[in-house]
Amino acid sequence: MKHVVVLSGAGISAESGLKTFRDSNGLWEEHRVEDVATPEAFARNPELVLRFYNLRRAQLKTAKPNVGHRLVAALEEDYRVTVITQNVDDLHERGGSTEVVHLHGELTKVRPVDSTEGVRSWDGDLLLGDLDDTGTQLRPHIVWFGEDVPLIEQAALTVQTADAVIIVGTSLQVYPAAGLLGFAPAPAPVVYIDPAPSVGYELRGREQLHVLEMGGSEGMERARELLARLL
Repeated sequence: MKHVVVLSGAGISAESGLKTFRDSNGLWEEHRVEDVATPEAFARNPELVLRFYNLRRAQLKTAKPNVGHRLVAALEEDYRVTVITQNVDDLHERGGSTEVVHLHGELTKVRPVDSTEGVRSWDGDLLLGDLDDTGTQLRPHIVWFGEDVPLIEQAALTVQTADAVIIVGTSLQVYPAAGLLGFAPAPAPVVYIDPAPSVGYELRGREQLHVLEMGGSEGMERARELLARLL
């Protein structure tokens, strides 16, 4: 069975009502990124950081997978599909995808402040005083700015096995995720879906690059038709 790797980002969740990473004013949900998404921010003001992610987690409960998520999942009818996403929401899973790698962590999980192990599911608010079994404070299972991306090596190895790559909801401008396309086999077709595409360094020079200048849902419909001809 052919292996299709989907690289997804915030744009695919925007149609579900989740804001993309930063607004035009550079703020993330009215906060500076430096105040809510770095280890230093958590050390300085853990209550603010926890409150910020509690609100994101509550917002996620009201969001539903959109057509784009469901079309990504529908690819599994014909291919082995691995979704490698920069998103921390669970909309791919709720849309039906069964193999999802979250590069930047997951809103619905937490872990101890001093380890990347001990990850557990978390449904409600996370507060100061919420501890693991060893008495260690729990934090959101989110990869903050300045932290390593633990799953990037696994993701790179996965991309190496791709027969085709679909890029949806991300312009692949932020590293290390932006570098993943460089691991795709040279002959593998790349379908790039973006309403305002920017063909950067990682995309230029691909043997088979198919740019679909449209949103995620419409683009995924076209991408499925394309793959039927390309693979």
